[in-house]
Formats: sequence, structure tokens, C-alpha cells
Amino acid sequence: MQFLDRERSVARPGFTRWLVPPAALAVHLCIGEIYGFSVFNVPLTRLLGITQSAPGDWTIPQVSWLYSTGLILLGLSAAFFGKWVEKNGPRKTMFVSACCWGGGFLVASLGVRLHQFWLVLLGYGIIGGIGLGLGYISPVSTLVKWFPDRPGMATGMAIMGFGGGALIGAPFGSELLRHFATPHSTGVMEAFLVMGVAYFCFMVFGSMTVRVPPPGWKPEGFVPRTVEQELVTTANVTADEAIKTPQFWLLWAVLCLNVTAGIGILGQASNMCQSMFGVPKTVGDGFAGFLSIFNMGGRFFWSSTSDYTGRKHVYFIYFLLGAVLYCLVPLTQRMGNVAFFVGVTALIISMYGGGFATIPAYLRDMFGTMQVGAIHGRLITAWSMAAVLGPQLVTYISEYQKSRNVPVAQSYNFTMYLMAALLVIGACCNACIRAVDSRHHWKGDKPS
Repeated sequence: MQFLDRERSVARPGFTRWLVPPAALAVHLCIGEIYGFSVFNVPLTRLLGITQSAPGDWTIPQVSWLYSTGLILLGLSAAFFGKWVEKNGPRKTMFVSACCWGGGFLVASLGVRLHQFWLVLLGYGIIGGIGLGLGYISPVSTLVKWFPDRPGMATGMAIMGFGGGALIGAPFGSELLRHFATPHSTGVMEAFLVMGVAYFCFMVFGSMTVRVPPPGWKPEGFVPRTVEQELVTTANVTADEAIKTPQFWLLWAVLCLNVTAGIGILGQASNMCQSMFGVPKTVGDGFAGFLSIFNMGGRFFWSSTSDYTGRKHVYFIYFLLGAVLYCLVPLTQRMGNVAFFVGVTALIISMYGGGFATIPAYLRDMFGTMQVGAIHGRLITAWSMAAVLGPQLVTYISEYQKSRNVPVAQSYNFTMYLMAALLVIGACCNACIRAVDSRHHWKGDKPS
């Protein structure tokens, strides 16, 4: 297995750096399937009853733990294995990610066959979740090293794939379920098998394609940008040292607050649209799918924009424009203007996605490229926190409003103002970010 070593993946003369983003996309489009896992929710609750749930079948709350566990393990594994990723390079990390993600589907398939929920949880939630974390951070430091002239665009291309994974994974899973469904089977076991093998193959392709640049490599004619030069360091900070700086925790808060606001709408998009405007469920579901397109596109657009405006400035746009847009959501409900509502929320979600894609380049500006992947892995714990806060705030506050006899159509209004306030706090955190003090800079030749 020595061909997986970092030393074996150093690019030879003539290698084009534009092969690296497709390699990263091959991984991110596969692991992004977790956003489309909901297509399996109902079939997993009918493994015994087939057409409807029967005694002994699993419940929706049980099945939802598969999705939640996967995302929790994404954050934990990214934080825990970040330094290992930097040491071993993207090829080995992507390959291990492929084994965990694809293998997790196979273990889950066995769990479905034996009707053992713990085995499905072990496969998809735990083993697959580790694959998610490794696959998510594996290309980050490699991309920013290949694209020092456009780090935002480079990471945006890869992380765009994660946001768009559901656009492939959900229809793929649905078609497999229809193909394998019989009067005696929901088709979940076979669908998991096919998806596990297919995702493994695509991710291995990505791992074999990726390369790391030779030491000291720079693109021809590269001239460092002067935008926000006081925040763009030429030094490096190790992952262990980075978490001792106020800049790391300010960026942690910046990501957490941006994601908390956006994920609250994304997770409740269908219900919000139905409650606020009285549209049918099919329209609400379609609206949720529409937002996914802006989630994906915003990752590329806003992160690419940050290469020209600077990372700090683009985050001010996310927070300040976002706060205004959240305050406009109740107005769209009072006006009864669905098109206005869709436009406002689509722009909000584009900036939610942009926040994910811009943060690796922001970290690169602040801490250098040496261990940016490991630092990114630790910062992703902010996502895990936001994934709990956002949906819970939207759900419980809206339910509380309904219990106080607030009209259903207005039950989300207070939450929107709260989200706007969170974004203002995020803008304050962003304003406090300064260059990292030189005492934190790495002074040696190679970190341990």
C-alpha cells in the first residue's frame, strides 16, 4: 500500500493543477449523499410490513439517528484525525474515506438484511460518519496549496460538491428503491449494496487522481494579492497552536452563527412554506429542493468572490445583508408574496453555503497552509453545534408561538428576528478578527 503514501503522490513536471478540483469533487459529491438520506426514512420503517409499518419495524425517530450520528461523527472525526490527514496526505485519506463510506453502506445493508438496527447505525452512522469527516477535509489543504492565487474558488469548487451531493444521491437512492422493490422487500438492502460499491469506486478514482504540489511550488506568474494584506500571513501556525489563539475561536463563532441561522431555514424549509403561505406539501418539498440548488451554487459563487473582496469583507456581506433578509421574511408573509419569500430565502441559503466554502480560505489567510486541513477539521465542530442549535430554535420557538395561539402563518416570524440578531453578533465577531500574533508562528522546519 506504499503507493498511497504522501511521497508517492507528489506531482511530476507537467501535471496540471486543474485535475485536483475534479478529484476533490469525486469525493464530495459522494459523501454529500447524506443530505439526501431522507429518501430512505420511510422504507426503513417498513422493512417488515413492506407497504406500511408493522409491529417490530423501526420508527422515524429511530431512523433519524442514522443521519444525526453521521453528521456528529463527521465533526468529531474531522477534528480528531486532522493532523493525521496533514501527515499522510490526500491520497491515503481519500482512500480511507472511500473504504469507510462505501464499507459503511455494506455494513448497513447487512444490518437491514438481519433487521439489526445497531448494525445499520454502526455502518452508516459511525463507520460512514468517519468516512464523511475524512473525505470532507482531505482536499482542503491540497487545494489551497495548488491555488494560492484563488484559494476561495478552489475550495468552493470542492465544497460545492458536498452541498450538491443530495441532488445526485437522492434521485439515485429513489431509483434504486423503485428498481429493487418487490412485494416482499422495500429494496433498501440492495440499494445500500449498489450505492456502497458505486461510491467506493468514484471516491477511489478521486484518491488516485489527486496530487500534492512539489515543495515550494508556485503557479507561473503568481503575485500575492494585496486585498486584506494585514490578515493574509506568509507564516504558518500549527493546529495545536491555532486553538490557543483568539482568532480561531472568533472564526469558530463566525461559522457557528452563520450556519445556525441558515440551517434553521434549510431544515424546516418545506414546513415553513406550508405554514406561512398554506401551499400543498408537494410545493413545500419542491421549495426545499430549490433551496438546495442555491446552497450548492452559493458555495462556489461567494467563495470565489472572496478572492477579490477578501474573506473578512465577504463575511460582513453574509452577516449584515443576511440580517436584513431575515427581517424581510415576516414581511413576505404579511404581503402574501410567495415569489418574494422564495427570492429572499434563496439568497439567505446561498450565503449559508458560501460560509462553508469560504472558511477554509479564511483559515489559510490567518494560519498559513502548513496544517490548514487539521485546523479546518477542528473548526468544523462549530458546524456540529450549529446543526443542533439551528433546527431546534426554529422548531421549538415556532411550536411555542403556536401554543400561545399565534396564527400558524405567523409562527415563524419571531424566529426570523432572532436569527437576524445572531447574524449581527456574528458580524461583531468578524469585526474583532485581527492578524495572528507572531508569537504563535511556527519557527521550525516541520511540525510533529
